[in-house]
Amino acid sequence: MLLTGADIICECLIEQGVDTVFGYPGGAALNTYDALYKYSDKITHILTAHEQGASHAADGYARSTGKVGVVLSTSGPGATNLVTGIATANIDSIPVVAICGNVQRELIGKDSFQEVNISKVVEPITKASFLVTEMEDLAPTIRKAFEIAQTGRKGPVLIDIPKDITAMKCEFTPVERFEADNRGYFDDKNIGKVTEYIKEAKNPIIYAGGGIISADACDEFVEFAEKIDAPVCCSLMGLGCIPADHPLFVGNIGMHGGYETGMATESADLIIACGARFSDRVAGNPEKFGQQAKIVHLDIDENEIHKNVKVDTYVIGDLRDTLKKLNNCIEQKKNPQWIETVKEWKREVSISSVNKDGYCHPYQILDEINKIKDREDFVATDVGQHQMWVAQRTEFLTPRTFLTSGGLGTMGFGLGASIGASMGNKDKRVFLVTGDGSFHMNINELVTLKSYNIPVVVVVMNNSVLGMVRQWQKLFYNNHFSQTDPHRATDFVKVAEGYGIKGMRIEKPQEIREVLKKAYDMNEPVVVDCVISPDENVLPMIPPGKTVQDIVTSMD
Repeated sequence: MLLTGADIICECLIEQGVDTVFGYPGGAALNTYDALYKYSDKITHILTAHEQGASHAADGYARSTGKVGVVLSTSGPGATNLVTGIATANIDSIPVVAICGNVQRELIGKDSFQEVNISKVVEPITKASFLVTEMEDLAPTIRKAFEIAQTGRKGPVLIDIPKDITAMKCEFTPVERFEADNRGYFDDKNIGKVTEYIKEAKNPIIYAGGGIISADACDEFVEFAEKIDAPVCCSLMGLGCIPADHPLFVGNIGMHGGYETGMATESADLIIACGARFSDRVAGNPEKFGQQAKIVHLDIDENEIHKNVKVDTYVIGDLRDTLKKLNNCIEQKKNPQWIETVKEWKREVSISSVNKDGYCHPYQILDEINKIKDREDFVATDVGQHQMWVAQRTEFLTPRTFLTSGGLGTMGFGLGASIGASMGNKDKRVFLVTGDGSFHMNINELVTLKSYNIPVVVVVMNNSVLGMVRQWQKLFYNNHFSQTDPHRATDFVKVAEGYGIKGMRIEKPQEIREVLKKAYDMNEPVVVDCVISPDENVLPMIPPGKTVQDIVTSMD
């Protein structure tokens, strides 16, 4: 059939199973938006307040559903506003396809109005980027983008489409939807060595990362952990791959992980990294990380092997295939003494959750959220102290329910991600736990919550300072609080009301339960301003470049 380029974009999206897109229109994308008007019965478009919010929404949609998130923008600043969201998705291996309009082909390279070579701008932060220069290449390029985003280690792809191509006509022939199949990545040459290490190990631990969730391999992973009877320590991205109430789950690992995860890492004789990348926030001192242990790395991306930490052996492949193979090869093990030792370490160090000067303690707020939310509800965060408190205290019982910027550490991520998760999972609820600093970054997306009546409960941990940076200034900069006490007068309750959203405030511990439950039961967008102490710290903390022997458990 003969279709315009804009219609072909819509047909390809439908063909690839897309029913929801996020974006913001503009001149170079007008033909595409005109087509979306015609296809509105098949594709829901969510108009955000800013393209960055749209990019985070597409990311949150992908993280929460396991499907590809799609974001649309116009040229120039519309496209460059996507960059932070694309980089966020890239480092966390999230499948997103960004489709940008561009100026007409004859205007490219002439510094035309709202012209940017966005395909080149994003080359370092995408799996691939394309500029479509021929009409006949449009449909194949869109299909290729979806294939690349989902194949191997997942990630974002950008397609830049000049306006004249969206207006031209071309024959379009539908094809079958691309279905990712990563079985071809599996290489079992080292499986025997891995099973040998497991058989010999007396004190094994598993370092679990987001690759397990990305591969939809959580069932196989839990079976594996149970079979080798190993404690599981999760990265930020790995939280939820094993239920938080599972007896083998220890907690999150790294800079703000527990004393027990640090001690387990330093005492294990075998460390098995599953879909994790030994980032600097986990392996603060890569030369000393697990130096006493054999280290095994299971991952789909061969580029991660030996990149940060040298390992003894590895298996490259889709984690579901790798874990199935291992589960069939290994015998049931029991390590009761080792498991008890790790539990004892957990009992040794407890972090105070005493209220400072009558303020609400972050743990009290999160404990109530644990009680209120359903097992499959989502908790999203921005970045900072509140993010670490959530990782430490929130009970993630199912995969894909923790939405956070793990690698790039993007303040302002959470509100857009919450919108995306809500649109992709309309039968579930979302709590956004944010800080006052992060919330200011993309607070304009409250208008999107209200416009579509998206029932996100926004919980602001409001200490009136830039808490995490301030904490570092305490520890490492002699209390020089440079630009971390901004004295902002923002009243988040009034701001919410200005957007037509209900605003509530919690100032005392005894108010927490009633207010949060009321906010959740309203089933509409709500902002809850929770006043906490500016001197509350995220502990424990292993300083950068140090080990658990240098752990900080008190700053009083």
